[in-house]
Amino acid sequence: MDISYFHFFLVAIPVVLIVGISKAGFGGGLGVVGVPAMTLIMGPVEAAAILLPVLCFMDLFGVQKFWRQWNVPAARLLIPSAMAGIALGTLTFAYMNEHVLKLILGILSLAFVANTLRKPTQSGRQGSAIAGRFWGTVTGYTSFVAHAGGPPVNMYLLPLRLPKTEYVATTVLFFAVVNYVKLIPYYFLDQLYTEHLFKSLILLPFAYLGVILGVFLHTRVSDKVFYQLCYAFLAVVGIKLIYDGVTGF
Repeated sequence: MDISYFHFFLVAIPVVLIVGISKAGFGGGLGVVGVPAMTLIMGPVEAAAILLPVLCFMDLFGVQKFWRQWNVPAARLLIPSAMAGIALGTLTFAYMNEHVLKLILGILSLAFVANTLRKPTQSGRQGSAIAGRFWGTVTGYTSFVAHAGGPPVNMYLLPLRLPKTEYVATTVLFFAVVNYVKLIPYYFLDQLYTEHLFKSLILLPFAYLGVILGVFLHTRVSDKVFYQLCYAFLAVVGIKLIYDGVTGF
């Protein structure tokens, strides 16, 4: 095997397993780990293109598992707004360079870690339409750029204090729609070419394994332990990305 492929799978396989476990067993918030971690061995645009079909594959299992358990008002508010964010990402794609993307990814990574310290302050009531549209648009953009929609969408959903299953189901539905819509601009921007799709295809069995492990570990491993380890890893990667982004200018 070519050494570049060896390095790719050395990083990509654990990343896909972590994302799969998170999606199926722990709410899916750690999808933001994927692109930042893979930028250790490749450019962020390439990493995002390879991961998108893998995420779409995982989404099929998530939607099936949480079918019709999502919060309908929140989904109706967030999904159309996310489409605007995806459109904005498509229009600005040509102006994004590697150093800008790394800086954005680094900031989003640290923002996601910092957001875990934020405690909900509301009592289960529906959030404002303005907040939903704003965070939905931001989520669509950050998800398009780097599959990093977790931090902004949580800024809206977490304060609602939804029941755990309803919260997870809402994020599963939301990101399933967003990820499948993103396939369209990714195709027209020539990001889904043969080599990327080949790597995505090879990763699908590990994506499925991650989903199976997530279901198995859901009631066996503490959410706190799993996320603390992953947040620590994400914080280190985020700091490195910010450093690389700043020094690259």
